[in-house]
Amino acid sequence: MTRVKTGSSPRALPAVFFDRDGVINISPGPGRYVESPEEFHLIPEFPQVLRIVLTLGYEAVVVTNQRGIALGRMSIESLNAIHGKMKDLLAREGLAFRDIQTCLSGDDSDSRRKPNPGMLLEAARKFGLDLPRSWMIGDSETDIEAGQRAGCRTIRICTEESETKATVRVRNLAELTEYVQTRFLPAEDFRNPKGE
Repeated sequence: MTRVKTGSSPRALPAVFFDRDGVINISPGPGRYVESPEEFHLIPEFPQVLRIVLTLGYEAVVVTNQRGIALGRMSIESLNAIHGKMKDLLAREGLAFRDIQTCLSGDDSDSRRKPNPGMLLEAARKFGLDLPRSWMIGDSETDIEAGQRAGCRTIRICTEESETKATVRVRNLAELTEYVQTRFLPAEDFRNPKGE
């Protein structure tokens, strides 16, 4: 099927954009980086979240800042190996992302570095995604800002009661799983999720 340009076209597909660390895998903590495949640990609930998203007909795209490359903390080869492990673990569950977008720059003015929306916009152009009907899921306000600047609805995973501009806040992936399962509508139904 030929994809169309980004926008609210009946033929454009919505997507769910996922931050990586803290959403897909266990976060190494502030200022730290997953530097090798051995340090990549999939969060047990994530495959179920991805399975629901894909079953509902959404595209699934990873959008991740990886400043560790710019800082010399890791190599491109290491990053590719980490993502290779991620893809292998999900493939065992019969799951896959449509794309993995990474920003390797340490420059906050880089258009692709979150909170800038460049990675989401690039994926939307590449795959003909409908951003107003899409979601960005992350664990920081930079993820939320990137999603909002791209025109998406947003979900923040946040254990603390800190302020957030996200459309929805959940405390953990168990709550995220429940929200996606009960509140997301199939991708072909372009109304707002129930209760939104």
